[in-house]
Amino acid sequence: MSLDLYTPDISALAIGNPFPDRLPDAHGSAERRSPICGSRVTIDVRLGEDGRVAALGTQVRACLLGQASSTLLARHAIGRSVEELADARDALTHWLAGGGELPAWPGLDLFTPGLKLTARHPSIRLAFEAAADAAAQARQARGG
Repeated sequence: MSLDLYTPDISALAIGNPFPDRLPDAHGSAERRSPICGSRVTIDVRLGEDGRVAALGTQVRACLLGQASSTLLARHAIGRSVEELADARDALTHWLAGGGELPAWPGLDLFTPGLKLTARHPSIRLAFEAAADAAAQARQARGG
């Protein structure tokens, strides 16, 4: 069953991160690590004057699922508000736990085969957790 999760689409996402480097002038940064597999994702965020994500940087040292999830996060994070990132994190966590519908974040449907593979959930959540925390930190650093 776990092989159903490791599809060509997931593999392609794993190497498609549009922001594969750290952001040197970030307003906020957060790192999350999966205790199960040791995957680690660091997200750097710079907010624009409107309080939305203006720039993003990542450092991903993760399994295939962590890499793919990081790419989905990175592809769609620019222009999002701090609240939208927190909502995406919470919706993903809830969905993976079996408590809700597929989150609205583009592309997360690729992880549907992993719903019953709870040991894989932390890796899928890493980037979303780090991004929400980095954005909240950035807002606080900017006095908002």
